Amino acid sequence: MKKPFVNLIIIILIFLCALFVDVSHENGLRIGSLQRSGNLYLGLDLQGGMQVLLEADVEDGTVVSADQLNTARQILENRSNGLGVSDVVFQVAGSNRILAEFPGMTNTEEVLATLKGTGLLEFVDTGDEFMMEGDPIKTDFTVSSSEKSSETTTTAAATAANLTDSSDSSDSTETATEEKVYHTVLTGAALQNVSVQMENSTPVVAFELKSDASQTFADFTSANIGKYLTIVLDGKVISSPRINGAITGGSGVITGNFTIDTANALSVQLKYGALPVPLKIVEYKMIGATLGEDSLKKSLVAGLIGLALAAIFMILYYRLAGAVAVLAIIFYGAVSLALYKLIPITLSLSGIAGFILTTGGAFDANILMFERLKEELRNGKTINQAITLCWTRAWSSIRDSNVATLITAAILFYFGSSFGATIVKGFAVSLCLGVLISMFTAFLVTRTLLHYTTKVVKPENQNKWFGV
Repeated sequence: MKKPFVNLIIIILIFLCALFVDVSHENGLRIGSLQRSGNLYLGLDLQGGMQVLLEADVEDGTVVSADQLNTARQILENRSNGLGVSDVVFQVAGSNRILAEFPGMTNTEEVLATLKGTGLLEFVDTGDEFMMEGDPIKTDFTVSSSEKSSETTTTAAATAANLTDSSDSSDSTETATEEKVYHTVLTGAALQNVSVQMENSTPVVAFELKSDASQTFADFTSANIGKYLTIVLDGKVISSPRINGAITGGSGVITGNFTIDTANALSVQLKYGALPVPLKIVEYKMIGATLGEDSLKKSLVAGLIGLALAAIFMILYYRLAGAVAVLAIIFYGAVSLALYKLIPITLSLSGIAGFILTTGGAFDANILMFERLKEELRNGKTINQAITLCWTRAWSSIRDSNVATLITAAILFYFGSSFGATIVKGFAVSLCLGVLISMFTAFLVTRTLLHYTTKVVKPENQNKWFGV
């Protein structure tokens, strides 16, 4: 009696917690450091939004490693979160592409600018040269050894031409200037903190340097007063301020023709680091939710009708055991919905299909148990003996079928992630989660409720109560 009672208390507590999560949506959820909006995360097919396909912007034949793509995916996800864009799905698609989905997103400009930017910040020593905003610039940090060699050769040739032919001196000077490589004093890796501030009603990007970089910055500025320290992002000049004095505090501001949106985008890029590989936008498209909304309504209606018919069948055929199974399925649904919110899982039409399928699987596990239960009761076993034996003998079938389903879900998840098939991936995630919850439900919930119900009800003719 003690063990079923303890299990019952655990089941009730889990169910109440799940209900709390399920109904919490207005003010969101906050459990320690975990914070969720309280709403279900709906995919593109259910609420519409934007889909962006990014590709590694590298030369033909250049191999992009899986680690580089995964790192880029994580940085892009952090950038999106930093912009306040939630429910975003980033996944590696193939060997050099990343697929991004922004459910509910309609303003594309800021997002696209943040995604395609590498986010490589450089503090460049340009000496006495003032650089115009937007000008491309080459630095010794970004130029490869071969490029440097090529630059040197080109510059040397231009100098030789200048010595031998004075009439071409202007052309040679232009070439030398164009090919000049400037020294990078610090990169964005030296940043410790980045934020957007207002300075004279104009947005600026304030930064703080790490302790070791702070000393390097102080030494450089003190030795180059009156010269220019050009700030470069992704190979283009943002601003080129003159050094008026030594900067020893390890902090400063980046100025430019910023709006609040562009300053925020720059801040996010710098805060979460540079991408390990440059990306270009191959395509982006807006996706409407009209079809999704209609399909969602029809899917929910069909699912509810199917579940209601299954519940009626279980009660009519298995009677008391069937009623217990319906309670277990309600528990299953409440816990599943709560986990969808807490993990969180982006819910799509394929995810709904997976949920409905695993709900049917949960019914199937109960049916296997109850058929064994009826056999044991026909053989003259008591109800407690029958419950224990039906689970022992049905467990192998339940285990094998669910393990096979989990293996299938893992394969679908792998291929869905590898090729950017979000529909397949969503189905695999909901299928895997549903199978695990249904196994827990059959293992603990149904058994406990059966044991406890029979002790409380104590039917005179137990066999009839179980459809025997």
